[in-house]
Amino acid sequence: MVKSLCSFFCVLAIILAGAVFENNFIIRQFEEFGAVAEELYIKTENKTAIKDDAIAVQKNWLEKKKYLHNFIPHTEIKEMDLWIAESVSLIGDKKWDDALSKVEVIKELAEQIPKTFEIRIENVL
Repeated sequence: MVKSLCSFFCVLAIILAGAVFENNFIIRQFEEFGAVAEELYIKTENKTAIKDDAIAVQKNWLEKKKYLHNFIPHTEIKEMDLWIAESVSLIGDKKWDDALSKVEVIKELAEQIPKTFEIRIENVL
């Protein structure tokens, strides 16, 4: 009986530790990416962004998504890929209004996606 309880609590502790690690990792990755996206947003708003700025954001995302594939659904990653690719093209073409709206969506996704993985009652049930 005591061995069963010890085993149960050990497994529970491992699961909880994994959940906390996953949560912190996802939040940290999206906070870092969100800061990069914010810089691109400011440059786009000021119409000083160049295609290389957008490509730098895209490279940052590609680096992050290597690890995020293990934790979040591929549909969310694909959605971010598409918005970033569109913003790269629009910034390259200097279509500022359209590019600004795309970068704004990127920022919003970087803020909202991690919320769906937070350890909260509405995400558990």
